[in-house]
Amino acid sequence: DGKLLSSDVTHYMIPDWKVVQDYLEILEFPELKGIIFMQTACQTVQHQRGRRQYNKLRNLLKDTRHDCILFANEFQQYCYLPRERGESMEKWQTRSIYNAAVWYYHHCQDRMPILMVTEDEEAIQQYGSETEGVFVISFKNYLDNFWPDLKAAHELCDSILQSRRERENESQESHGKEYAEHLPLEVLEAGIKSGRYIQRILSSLHTQHRALLGVHDVLVHGMKARNRSIHGDVVVVELLPKTEWKGRTAALCENDSDDKASGDPPSEPMPTGRVVGILQKNWRDYVVTFPSKEEVQSQGKNAQKILVTPWDYRIPKIRISTQQAEALQDFRVVVRIDSWESTSVYPNGHFVRVLGRIGDLEGEIATILVENSISVVPFSEAQMCEMPVNTPENPWKVSPEEERERKDLRKTHLVFSIDPKGCEDVDDTLSVRTLNNGNLELGVHIADVTHFVAPNSYIDIEARTRATTYYLADRRYDMLPSILSADLCSLLGGVDRYAVSVIWELDKTSYEIKKVWYGRTIIRSAYKLFYEAAQELLDGNFNIVDDIPEFRDLDEKSRQAKLEELVWAIGKLTDIARHVRAKRNRCGALELEGVEVRVQLDEKKNIHDLIPKQPLEVHETVAECMILANHWVAKKIWESFPHQALLRQHPPPHQEFFSELQECAKAKGFFIDTRSNKTLADSLDNANDPNDPIVNRLLRSMATQAMSNALYFSTGSCAEEEFHHYGLALDKYTHFTSPIRRYSDIIVHRLLMAAISKDKKMEIKDSLFSNKDLEELCRHINNRNRAAQHSQKQSTELFQCMYFKEKDPENEERCISDGVIYSIRTNGVLVFIPRFGIKSAAYLKNKDGLVISCGPDGHSEWKPGSLQRFQNKITSTTTGGESVTFHLFDHVTVRISVQASRCHSDRIRLEIISNKPYLTPDAELFHQSSLVLKSDLVKEVTRSVEEAQLAQEVKVNVLQEDYQKYCQTKGRSLYALLEEIRDLALLDVSNSYGM
Repeated sequence: DGKLLSSDVTHYMIPDWKVVQDYLEILEFPELKGIIFMQTACQTVQHQRGRRQYNKLRNLLKDTRHDCILFANEFQQYCYLPRERGESMEKWQTRSIYNAAVWYYHHCQDRMPILMVTEDEEAIQQYGSETEGVFVISFKNYLDNFWPDLKAAHELCDSILQSRRERENESQESHGKEYAEHLPLEVLEAGIKSGRYIQRILSSLHTQHRALLGVHDVLVHGMKARNRSIHGDVVVVELLPKTEWKGRTAALCENDSDDKASGDPPSEPMPTGRVVGILQKNWRDYVVTFPSKEEVQSQGKNAQKILVTPWDYRIPKIRISTQQAEALQDFRVVVRIDSWESTSVYPNGHFVRVLGRIGDLEGEIATILVENSISVVPFSEAQMCEMPVNTPENPWKVSPEEERERKDLRKTHLVFSIDPKGCEDVDDTLSVRTLNNGNLELGVHIADVTHFVAPNSYIDIEARTRATTYYLADRRYDMLPSILSADLCSLLGGVDRYAVSVIWELDKTSYEIKKVWYGRTIIRSAYKLFYEAAQELLDGNFNIVDDIPEFRDLDEKSRQAKLEELVWAIGKLTDIARHVRAKRNRCGALELEGVEVRVQLDEKKNIHDLIPKQPLEVHETVAECMILANHWVAKKIWESFPHQALLRQHPPPHQEFFSELQECAKAKGFFIDTRSNKTLADSLDNANDPNDPIVNRLLRSMATQAMSNALYFSTGSCAEEEFHHYGLALDKYTHFTSPIRRYSDIIVHRLLMAAISKDKKMEIKDSLFSNKDLEELCRHINNRNRAAQHSQKQSTELFQCMYFKEKDPENEERCISDGVIYSIRTNGVLVFIPRFGIKSAAYLKNKDGLVISCGPDGHSEWKPGSLQRFQNKITSTTTGGESVTFHLFDHVTVRISVQASRCHSDRIRLEIISNKPYLTPDAELFHQSSLVLKSDLVKEVTRSVEEAQLAQEVKVNVLQEDYQKYCQTKGRSLYALLEEIRDLALLDVSNSYGM
């Protein structure tokens, strides 16, 4: 990558394997320079600390802001040392690293002192004075002597050392084991091969006691059976005898926790096992809460050993050593797990840093970022130096060289964009025209991001690490700097821009594709239209012309001519899109629940309002053109590079996941045929209740939940029949149309350019990823996409809770709403609230064992009694003989409140207060889209936070500072969030699963 060690240092530092393993977060401090990581140490981290820790180390080595390199000592002729007979692995690793340090010192012509840093006292004694110029000292001594002023590093080092001493003392004092020892690696591998053991990824059920493995095929029940494994670990499981198999209950659980206390009968027993070994640990940074003062006192005599509670319910409590428990009890804090010995009930860890106060907006947002392993750092000076300049003094211009090499469409094509009102990052434009032979030409033109982002450049490595733009409820974190995302790679109207185009020649009547051209172009978009304006023109309502800036200064004759030209183009595009859509529909393309909302911005680009958006045909027109481009680019890059193309697959869902959907539809008299995407699409289209449109919406939402995730993959890693995209009904699909905000699209652009060069028998300029490297990159992008989806969902839930937390649920009109029952459980129901888009549980039996009872007027109260669950309904009967039955899809009146939690995220709580539908005094308000009030929600929460800051006289210029530092926005961002969801819904089936 061209990354070199700095020569402007007094020494080079080489950490041994134990230092890299235990002190990696200190080695991440940018102040520490001239670090040489040996291959031997890195491989030890990979094998002993798992994938996450190893990936952190790899990212540190790639990060241009850190002065460190990797030296492959085991592949260097004079550094490699074979392991001697009887020599322990640890001794060989230390000896290898020291030998490499000596070679490196001589390699630098004995001019640069080398410090090997180790925790091995024997090594310090043995090697400390063996070679002049090579010094061997402890890590603590290294910090004390060379970095005495680096306070944060010293505190972290002390925390780690204290944690280690506590573990060693505890191990010596312990007389018994809490857990079985893990089997040796060779035994585990042999057992997997023979079929005695099975390998799975542990997926916890929001609890410390139960977990599912793989595709819900094995249950691990209890802490003992989990045997120190944590959510996300790759584990080896031994199945128990059938007589010991357990089942799951269908009860609602408080905080999604274990159903052990529900008292409900379990389901049919399923395969149950116990963990006998861990192949790969998934340990990461965890956000935790310290116990209250009373809880600290109740934990026992040694108050320095504290059990902290992770924000994530699926993670067990972590024991850390600290004297700051009382001072930190009101804060969210980051810790790392160091070990989990068989003699310890809980894992041991150490304090890393403080995030913020519990309940404060910025602290809670920081929690969401850490929990999803999202690192938001400013773009570095080195990265920004690679960016082009576009200022009034030095405006950017098309270069003569690019004019010669690109197809120039500026004078020959009517190019225009159709986007949400106020959109600034325009990454796609369209064109359509009639050719001389009478056929049509359709063009999709995408911003040429790869012209500005060279492979393996500093900005490319950063974009690869981020992999996507992250959208939260009130802000966004861009993948690329704003000079690209909002300026030179935004295809704005009336300015010259570089594009990558796909242009088809279509039959003039049938619209069948005759030929296709791919290549780099220069465009000048003639119109920057917003969706509603394009729809008005399509419908023949030309009064909207006054709202289109490009028409304002034209004389009447020119205006009329240009208007006719534009109206014809929009109409022709829509006709073509109808044809393309119909063709996909015949193959079984699915239309599942998407977000229907328009964001209205004020002059300062802040959110002014969210307005219910009627589905517009131009939405589908644009979407179909993008799908068509993605499909044809997928075919092209696969044909050119059959074993190393990046495509997107959407596997067919597991049929058992459709059972709840089918049962719910059956309750309304509908049959859902799930044998294929075609039969599913047809069934959902037919499942319409004319008296209640919410029914179809909920059924489509359930179908979405049953879907598998769509994933990026390398074509060399699976057979061609597995390429299929189930939701879009296409044999090959990729992402090409959003390179501003998706790194996958950048890779696809490079593959397309290489394919064009290959066709022309020209040299391929950019080296392409091998199948193995591309598959690893796809795993990373898929992981980051999941993180983006989770953080987006969690931030939305955070704002919902902060909004309702300030309301009085007893008196506030907005806290009472209509809800629809969409799932029946043994102790309650799941309810959907259309007005707010909220789904949550409503209990019919409370903690005191009382059941819900509804009088003649429908209003509810709690009384002694029992519940009886049936397939599509649940009946509550009091001891006095009163009964009430709730059916699937019944409308009920619910009260919305917030279930506050000090240690975890707050949650929306629903209480059924009437078994009758809620009739709001404001009928218009009731009929608004579910997301209409989210504008009020975000604005009100943000406003209250800002008022609190002002009251404390905290003066922070948040918007400017964050935008300049992080390319983050705090006003216009929700429009981007919702448009992203809409794009995913229209283009890729599911807004929840990002098809």
